[in-house]
Amino acid sequence: MRIALHTKVRADRVEQYESAHRAVPDELTAAIRAAGAESWTIWRSGTDLFHVIECEDYARLLAELEHHPVNVAWQARMAGLLDVEHDYSETGAASGLPVVWEL
Repeated sequence: MRIALHTKVRADRVEQYESAHRAVPDELTAAIRAAGAESWTIWRSGTDLFHVIECEDYARLLAELEHHPVNVAWQARMAGLLDVEHDYSETGAASGLPVVWEL
């Protein structure tokens, strides 16, 4: 499955966010892959961040990473840099952005 997310980096933390992503810990990327992610790409436009994740099951990916120590540490680091953690549907479920059109 493919999931698109929209998050926001704090305007005063853009360089720190990009710097952190130039050195994502190998243990974190291994954990993300082990949780079922095939790829994860992030684009930035100003403070808007757009993610596309290809994974087997997004809910399972989140569940498996939720308590993983390296992910907990990474999320704590990102919490100080981001205005928005995840996109959530109106029901509160982490579902990503709705598809409007696809070729």
